[in-house]
Amino acid sequence: MKEKDMYSDKVIDHFQNPRNVGEIEDASGVGTVGNAKCGDMMRLYLKINEEQVIIDCKFKTYGCGAAVASSSMATEMIKGKTVAEAMKLTNKAVMEALDGLPPEKEHCSLLAEETLHAALWDYAEKHGIKIPGRVRPVQDIEDRMVRELED
Repeated sequence: MKEKDMYSDKVIDHFQNPRNVGEIEDASGVGTVGNAKCGDMMRLYLKINEEQVIIDCKFKTYGCGAAVASSSMATEMIKGKTVAEAMKLTNKAVMEALDGLPPEKEHCSLLAEETLHAALWDYAEKHGIKIPGRVRPVQDIEDRMVRELED
């Protein structure tokens, strides 16, 4: 099967022309998450203003086209959102915005969601902010990575 048949035009566009690639030196929050099974890794930098609105975000992703496209789309989806709104972003929403991913690549959108949550938690911890109804995701992510390595 050719790449064009596997991926939507949006996935291909966000892979070939990723938005918001780079770093933010004075980031308000930074999150890094990797997937032990496939080796993909994403780092997300957030710039958040006093009103808790994401005014800028940049990412660096080491991984396949679906991982880069998911990272790019997620950054587009959270710009201008509040911390509370961004925390609600799910991998399913990222996949829908990309017009879908093949089943074997759905974990790439989960990487974007988990990295966003890690960056938001980093911001919250640095600023003494509580995120209602949420637990810190890092331990869950680390536990999942260990399980994947053991499988």
